[in-house]
Amino acid sequence: MKIIALIRLILTIALIVFLGACVTSGSVVKVTTVNEDHEKALKEEERARLEEIKKDTVVKKIDENLNKVLQKTPIYSVSEYLLKYPEGSGHSTMDYRVGGYDVLSIVVYEEENLSREAVRVSGDGYITFPLISRVKVDGLTTSEIEKLISRKLAEGQYVLDAHVSVMVTGYKSKQCLVLGPVTKPGSYSLQAREHVLDAISGAGGIDTEKAGNKAMIIRTLDAKSEHESKVVINIDLRDLLKRGNQLSNLFLRDKDILIVSAVEFFYIIGQVNKPGSYPMSEKDITLVEAIGMAGGFTRIAARNKTHIIRVEDGVEKIIEVQVDAIIKAGKKIQDVRIEPEDVIVVPESFF
Repeated sequence: MKIIALIRLILTIALIVFLGACVTSGSVVKVTTVNEDHEKALKEEERARLEEIKKDTVVKKIDENLNKVLQKTPIYSVSEYLLKYPEGSGHSTMDYRVGGYDVLSIVVYEEENLSREAVRVSGDGYITFPLISRVKVDGLTTSEIEKLISRKLAEGQYVLDAHVSVMVTGYKSKQCLVLGPVTKPGSYSLQAREHVLDAISGAGGIDTEKAGNKAMIIRTLDAKSEHESKVVINIDLRDLLKRGNQLSNLFLRDKDILIVSAVEFFYIIGQVNKPGSYPMSEKDITLVEAIGMAGGFTRIAARNKTHIIRVEDGVEKIIEVQVDAIIKAGKKIQDVRIEPEDVIVVPESFF
């Protein structure tokens, strides 16, 4: 009897090993490159369902013309940019430089009648002030303007050694454009030394349901000169907003364009309990986790025929995955990471 029991045990173990081999035979992940447009790889009803899901997903894309600009523009991380342009950190002692359309308050302490509360800088950078007529102040700091007015008054023998105070009361000359999923996108005046968080706050804050984890600054260098050029600085919003990494809180400059990225999605259709679009979270998402987010397989799912349709650099790939081999056979290391815009398809089993 003991021999018979032992034989049965050996046969049972052999059967388990055999079945396990059947599940995990062949490659767990198979990648095929195809030439068709990726939605043509779907069946007609699958394509219709995907289009329906995408209609309900509001994702703002960067304008195509802007994409063309970005393709020709050097792109830096924050650390790379600061290494090349250290003054961009905002920790420098640079004072605000007056420009066209700013409004100044000018006080001459020795001659109260000369003081003016709202002196507007002309578009070409000049102010008109009593006794000294037109004076160019474009590009000067307030302390430099104070010295300039004092010197002009002395040169005309109007007031010797005048004590002049200049304050900017209206910041109009320098603008920053804030775009993307923020409450109030648009153009904002830069007041003195403002940073990324100031611009986001001025735009009413981020729409957390629609915003992604990234932002970028498109910056114009050496504006209005023959050396004018643009750079792009990528910013990790998670580091800035949630982890308090102030390195990314860059000092903003005139004509900066701050773009908050829209949240990115992946899509899952077919035999799962909750097909639809799902936002990419802060951490990497794998195929098995994505299926879990969609409520898991239905009872008629062809689990081992699950595939991902992905487009990389204009080339479509179909990634076939034996999900049971990952879940049941302990091959988690071969789980596939999901990328934005991936389409996961779980077909129906006919057996």
